[in-house]
Amino acid sequence: MQILGRSDRVDLPGLGLKGIHAKIDTGAYNCSLHCSQVSVVNGRLEFVLLDEEHPEFTGRPFRVKKFEQREIKNSFGEAELRYVIKTQIRIFDHLIRAEFSLSNRGNLKFPVLIGRKTLRHRFLIDVTKTDLSFMASQAAPPSAEIPGV
Repeated sequence: MQILGRSDRVDLPGLGLKGIHAKIDTGAYNCSLHCSQVSVVNGRLEFVLLDEEHPEFTGRPFRVKKFEQREIKNSFGEAELRYVIKTQIRIFDHLIRAEFSLSNRGNLKFPVLIGRKTLRHRFLIDVTKTDLSFMASQAAPPSAEIPGV
């Protein structure tokens, strides 16, 4: 298993996000993603990722057909009704299909939280480290395509 630190930068290719800061949280079961302006319109879930202060903010609305609404316990142990979507997350060379609850994490340091459901059987966590996946991706040489192969 690969080692992750207490935080890292991850990619969410289905949402067009690269190198987004994520907190690795073994105390949380699920993943969470910071968004705003969440609503259901004509049976589709619409939301805007991040907020205007974030460097990756585009203001672009996302629309998904497949979503759920579930009770999720927040960090205070209180149940909240949240929308949940599935998308892929890239950590190291792993492309993982994960569930993300959509919530306003604007007052928190990390716009993405990665819970133990996504981490288990894949990674060991060393809380003394940070950005191990991100640094590995920066150090890897770009792959070269061989024409005609």
